[in-house]
Amino acid sequence: MTNYEQEKELAALRALAYVEDKMIIGIGSGSTASHFIQFLGEKVREGLQVTGVPTSKETERLCTLLGIPLITTQIPEKIDLTVDGADEFDPYLRLIKGGGGYLLKEKLVASCSARTIIITDSRKQASVLGRTYALPIEVIPLMWSQIAKKLRDLGGEAKLRTLGTPPAPYWSENGNYILDCKFASIDQPERLAQELSRMNGVVEHGLFIGIADEVIMGENEGTRCFRVGSK
Repeated sequence: MTNYEQEKELAALRALAYVEDKMIIGIGSGSTASHFIQFLGEKVREGLQVTGVPTSKETERLCTLLGIPLITTQIPEKIDLTVDGADEFDPYLRLIKGGGGYLLKEKLVASCSARTIIITDSRKQASVLGRTYALPIEVIPLMWSQIAKKLRDLGGEAKLRTLGTPPAPYWSENGNYILDCKFASIDQPERLAQELSRMNGVVEHGLFIGIADEVIMGENEGTRCFRVGSK
């Protein structure tokens, strides 16, 4: 049986090699990113001087607990490196992100970064996006049902993300709803991204295109690195 937690740890540890003293680092959210945060906290305790830019309150709390200095009042114009996870990636390093609900800030932080490294376990590799994972879309609450209908016209089945019993709408950290939209496959991610960006009421979508510079994937007891054009 594959040990996916071990794969996450191996990918996170390899990403740590890209961190240099005095860097401003975008720090992602989710279970794989949490391993990176643990390793980074150890280096900070050993004397490494870095400043983190957290992509969620959850990440902020863990970094603070581990003594990692943070910038939380704004997103810097220039971030040296961002390390984050992904729900899925394809051979062109196009990503689906947002399973944890933090896609807006994750995309903003990555867009300000000189380099973005994605760390995953081996379940996240896909030949075509969308066959396994739903696409998260952050929307204005008043518009969610209208947007869900438009997504059906694009071939997707959108469900409002809920929590609790009885279920209540999940609220993002930005005060919005999230629709999880399942497609049979996303054969033209760029085209879909454009369609979503044009929809009134869509705040952000979980297609990250042209953002990842490298994906480090844990695989069994080692790692594999993917760059655009590599095999």
